[in-house]
Amino acid sequence: MSKKQDKETLDEQLNDAQAMAENTDQEQAETTENQSNEHDNEAKLMQERDELRDKYLRLMAEFDNFKKRNIRERMDLMNTAARDTMTALLPVLDDFDRAQNLSDEQKNSPAFQEGIELVYHKLFSILKQRGLEPMESTGLAFDPELHSAITEIPVPAEEMKGKVVDTIERGYTLNGKIIRHAKVVTGK
Repeated sequence: MSKKQDKETLDEQLNDAQAMAENTDQEQAETTENQSNEHDNEAKLMQERDELRDKYLRLMAEFDNFKKRNIRERMDLMNTAARDTMTALLPVLDDFDRAQNLSDEQKNSPAFQEGIELVYHKLFSILKQRGLEPMESTGLAFDPELHSAITEIPVPAEEMKGKVVDTIERGYTLNGKIIRHAKVVTGK
């Protein structure tokens, strides 16, 4: 029986060894397959990363170009607006040139004074068309948001205290925004 048991034990060991060899072969095949899959996954991830990086760089370049184009368009718009204003003011400049070329006798005539007034009104109407509005301040209560006080003077009437007594330099608004505060004298 011992030979039989030895033979059975050897057969079992042989079967176990064959099973282990088959398992090792399967494990090696699975490991190789897993490594291959991991390598494929890694390659896919790297490709996806490269595509995303390229997309990011393109978007950044496109945004940078957009900002530059927007700045250039704004500058062109401002230059065009300034050009329009200057073109509108040229006739007034021509009128002043003509007035300056007059002789001394003509400058002392009442027609000269009337001409200067017409040129002033022409200039004022052009500026008003562009959105310029003068600010009224004399007689109103002093407001530091609108006025810049040059000095204070004593006033005889109590109702003039804290009010604008005189306007030294008129203030202006352009399209509703203050572009120059009125320089005023206030009463104390």
